[in-house]
Amino acid sequence: MDLRCAWMLCVLCLVLTVRAFTQERFKEEVLKQLGLSEVPKLHSRDLVNLVIPEHVKNKYMSMLKRQRVKRRALPSLAGILRGIPGHTVLYSDTTTRQKLVFDMEGRIPKNSEVTMAELKLFKKPVDRAKLPARQSLRPVSNARVSVYWVQQQHDGTNSTSLIDSRLVPIRESGWKSFDVTQAVHYWLRGKGREPMFLEVWIEGERLGSYASEMAKAVRFTSQDPKDKALGKPELVLYTLSLDDYGSSGDCREEAALGKSTCCRQKHYISLRELPWAQPWILEPAGFQAYRCSGSCLQPPRAPRRPDSGPRSCAVAASSALPVIYLVKRGNHTEIEAAEFPNMIVERCSCVADGVALV
Repeated sequence: MDLRCAWMLCVLCLVLTVRAFTQERFKEEVLKQLGLSEVPKLHSRDLVNLVIPEHVKNKYMSMLKRQRVKRRALPSLAGILRGIPGHTVLYSDTTTRQKLVFDMEGRIPKNSEVTMAELKLFKKPVDRAKLPARQSLRPVSNARVSVYWVQQQHDGTNSTSLIDSRLVPIRESGWKSFDVTQAVHYWLRGKGREPMFLEVWIEGERLGSYASEMAKAVRFTSQDPKDKALGKPELVLYTLSLDDYGSSGDCREEAALGKSTCCRQKHYISLRELPWAQPWILEPAGFQAYRCSGSCLQPPRAPRRPDSGPRSCAVAASSALPVIYLVKRGNHTEIEAAEFPNMIVERCSCVADGVALV
C-alpha cells in the first residue's frame, strides 16, 4: 500500500467515527457487523436452557482484558474495602455460589476516576483426604471461578453480568485476585446509592460430574462473622485524582452548560433497557460509549480550501466493544463472542472535514 492510499484509509476511518454515537447508531453498527438487515426474530424456545460455552466465555474474557490493559491508568490511591457480614455460600448440584456485598459510601474521592478495581479472595486449604476418588482418565486440576455483578431490579428480581472468570488450582491455597473494574463502573452508573453486590460462581473446569465434584472442594473465606478464618474478602480500588492529573481530555461539569472546549463526555448505553437488544445481546449489560462535546477555536486567517467547513469537535480515536450475542443458524440458536469496532470513543479532537488537526 503506497503512502497516498494509507493516508486515504486513515481519513476514511476518522470520517466513520466523527459522528456522535447514539443508541440507533449502535443498532445499525451491530447489524452491519453481522451482515444482517434486521434484528433476528427469536422465539421463547430459542432461549430455553441456554448455556454460554466455555470457549465463548474464554474468548469474551480475553477480549475484555485486552481492552482493560489498553485503557488502564497508573493508580495514585488504593482504598481497601471490607464487606458487609452476614452473607453465606449457597450450594447447588453443579455450582457453588458465594454472595458478597460491599458498602461503597464515601469510599471514592470526589472528582476522581476509578482506574482499576480488584477483588481479592482468600482460598482455604483443601483437605485432600476428602477429595472425590478419580473417576476419569483425564485429571482435574482446576475449578472455574467467575465473578458476576448483581443488579437488583425494581420488581425484586436480580440480573447478573459476567465481570471476570479464571481457572483456579484446586489444591493451592492463598489469595486470588479478580479484575472487577467494570462492576464498579456499573455501580457508579446506578448513582452509587446502594451497596455493590457481587456473586462468585465456582464450577467444574469442564462438563462432567467428576469435575463438578472436584470444584466443590474450592472454598473462599466469607464475609460471615461466624467464619473465623483469616483473610476476609477485600475490594481494592485504585483512583486517580483529576485535580492533580487533569481530566485527560474528558469533560468536566462546565460541559453540561455548553461552556467547554472540545472534550470527551460520558454517554452510557444500557443494553438492558433497549427492547431490541434484551433477548439477543447477552453481555455486556451496558457500556460507556462516550461522545464528543464542546467548541473549537476557529483560526482567523488559516489557509483552507474554499469548500471546507469550520473546525468541529469530533471523534479522533475509538476502540472496539466485546460482545456475547445470540445468532440464529437455521433452526437452532448459537452463542458467539465478537468485537465490534468503533463502538467506544477514546479521544476527541477538533477536526475539519473529518480530519483531525493535531
